[in-house]
Amino acid sequence: MLLNITRENHTPLHQAERERDRLPPISSHSSSGLDRGPKLPYPSLNFISNHRKEDGSHSISSQFILPGIRHGRELPPICPNVRLKHQHQHRITVDNLPPEVRARFATDPVMPLRTKTVKEFQEDIERATVSGDWKHIHDFYLTTFGSFLELNAAFKKDASPPFNTIEDSGINTKFINAVYDALSLTPPDAQRAVLKGIINSLLREWKGRRTKDDLRAYFILVQNPQCTSPATYVIYAHLLRQIAALAEADHYFLMHWFKKLSQKRFKQLVERLHLFISTRLFPVKPEELPPMAKCSWWIPSATKVLSLLNAANIISSTPILPFVDFYNPTLDHTDFMEDYRIWQTQGNSTRFTFCQFAFILSTVVKKAVIQKDSEQQMISMARQSLVDKVSRRQRVDMSLLFLNIKVRRLQLVSDSMDELTRNRADLKKKLKVSFVGEAGLDMGGLTKEWFLLLIRQIFHTDYGMFTFFNDSHCHWFSSWKCDNFSEFRLVGVLMGLAVYNSITLDISFPPCVYKKLLTSPVVPCDLDLPVGMATLTLDDLQQVMPDLSHGLAELLSYEGNVEEDFCTTFQVSQEELGVIKSYNLKPGGDKIPVTNQNRKEYVQLYVDFLLNKSIYRQFTTFYYGFHSVCTSDALMLLRPEEVEILVCGSPNLDMGSLQKAAQYEGYSKTDPTIRAFWDVVLGFPLKFQKRLLHFSTGSDRVPVGGMADLNFTISKIDASTEWLPISHTCFNQICLPPYKNKKELKQKLTIAISNAEGFGLE
Repeated sequence: MLLNITRENHTPLHQAERERDRLPPISSHSSSGLDRGPKLPYPSLNFISNHRKEDGSHSISSQFILPGIRHGRELPPICPNVRLKHQHQHRITVDNLPPEVRARFATDPVMPLRTKTVKEFQEDIERATVSGDWKHIHDFYLTTFGSFLELNAAFKKDASPPFNTIEDSGINTKFINAVYDALSLTPPDAQRAVLKGIINSLLREWKGRRTKDDLRAYFILVQNPQCTSPATYVIYAHLLRQIAALAEADHYFLMHWFKKLSQKRFKQLVERLHLFISTRLFPVKPEELPPMAKCSWWIPSATKVLSLLNAANIISSTPILPFVDFYNPTLDHTDFMEDYRIWQTQGNSTRFTFCQFAFILSTVVKKAVIQKDSEQQMISMARQSLVDKVSRRQRVDMSLLFLNIKVRRLQLVSDSMDELTRNRADLKKKLKVSFVGEAGLDMGGLTKEWFLLLIRQIFHTDYGMFTFFNDSHCHWFSSWKCDNFSEFRLVGVLMGLAVYNSITLDISFPPCVYKKLLTSPVVPCDLDLPVGMATLTLDDLQQVMPDLSHGLAELLSYEGNVEEDFCTTFQVSQEELGVIKSYNLKPGGDKIPVTNQNRKEYVQLYVDFLLNKSIYRQFTTFYYGFHSVCTSDALMLLRPEEVEILVCGSPNLDMGSLQKAAQYEGYSKTDPTIRAFWDVVLGFPLKFQKRLLHFSTGSDRVPVGGMADLNFTISKIDASTEWLPISHTCFNQICLPPYKNKKELKQKLTIAISNAEGFGLE
């Protein structure tokens, strides 16, 4: 039905392209000779072909002919049968015609006057609903959506001002919403009129720079709620294509206009684009869409428009949507490794890959890419070691295929540092851990235990490497100075190995650490080149030192005399190993007072000092440790929040999913003890659910793949019911005696998880 709309009374496309630069005809049989004749029919819109000439320029859809004219500013004779005197010497042009007889040309359109208000439109809808006569509404939709000019006339707040600003699109948003919301209430012919009008609007494109009115038209059309059905996808695809092809400056305007939309409308746009991409990738009824080979540009166009919305979300003072709403779960089921390999080899070339728009890839995909990339590097390193041994005719030991760490429990940190330093060349091999004097084969449990114990010891406040802030519940780098920062490198290596070997760590770093970690995805060759110097703000400081951040925010908003009332200079002090030391934020800072005029500079320098400069040596060593293991190009696909999730897991708990994925040893899921256990756990507040998870797994966070990836096991132990539950965090296992009733189980379990540190853990 929709395709038939575009074929009716249309001229062939090749004729349209030959004549696209011509002006409208002036009827030769008119009495005045200056009246415009009837418009020629529009050319058909070929939904599959590329609408570009061989030279790459867009074709122009105003396909009109001005016969016998070599120059666009010249007019034909007023009457074809009257010969003008000195015709060749004094040819009449528009410039020497009197103003009252000059005709406007298609290149200089006049915006029609449209005065309908939201209230009047809604009254029209109500009358049509009661009377059943929708002709007036049908004509309104057909006219309004018939051209970019009419769209601006209907929805622009004021026809005369240009509204050439990113802050105000000049569009009456309330009116657009009313028109679109009412569309679903209208008869099918009115809805088809809108689609027909959009086709005509898109056909009337012209080459050259777009005006802001054109951008407003695209801004209006892309909000059309009809674009949720495969029946409209051909039209929607061409709309997206034209928006994607706009100049960067035009995209900049659209991006800022998008961020002014309400959350509801913004989310609808995002969901509409996701549905379009998913349907094109995996159509329920493939026959409803053109063959993929003939519309390969659909998905790239939609993804590029989605990137504008993502950019709008990022630049918004408060994100309109969480970044996870831009993930498209459908892509989890595509060949993302092939997409990654193309991106690796060709980068951001003209060939489209989803990796160019990494915001659309879920953390599940990114983790899988990193894992597979890591596995390939592990295999490559192991193969190289094997080849070296064989080429030297040395005895091959299978242990050379792994990164073997052998440590004593009492010298855990020092032994681990020595082992990682000695095996620096093998960091990209599969990790295997053993403890001296203990028999056992590492099937993953010993590796997890090594990480768990090492992290706990290094991050303990008595160790001095990190400071724990109770207000923000996070660790931060100690700012004390020393000659050897190698232990910070160990922490970086541990984090890299955790990502590399898919281990979740119990680390509480603030988000700005991961921002700093991604400032340069590849370790620079020049060791003197600054790394980890991210541009951080008061919001970042809030996540580390909330009290200090609050004080600085009050300084910025203070309405009195800052210099007299605060008596502060550009010098700050901090305690290092019990000694107070002072630092100038800028040269001569101790003599520069903080005033109302320079307080913003003071706050920015203070934040930069605390989060960058004061810990530069510590963080640089930590940074190099992490990137010495994680050198994968896949890191460039990650947001700081996603690195945190890969390292520490997700904070979002779903105990119902854990119940479904749980495994049992000695129990079955129908046993009274198990049923009582889940009744108690599902009834726990979130605080106690997190404690249970920490008690059982060593962390209160969830792996990227969800609860199912925990391999959570409940085992039966033949012990007195007076015993408390026991956990084996290395195996994500909790052991329960056969408690007599639910009350007893809840009491014992609550005691165990509330006193988990150093008790009941193995």
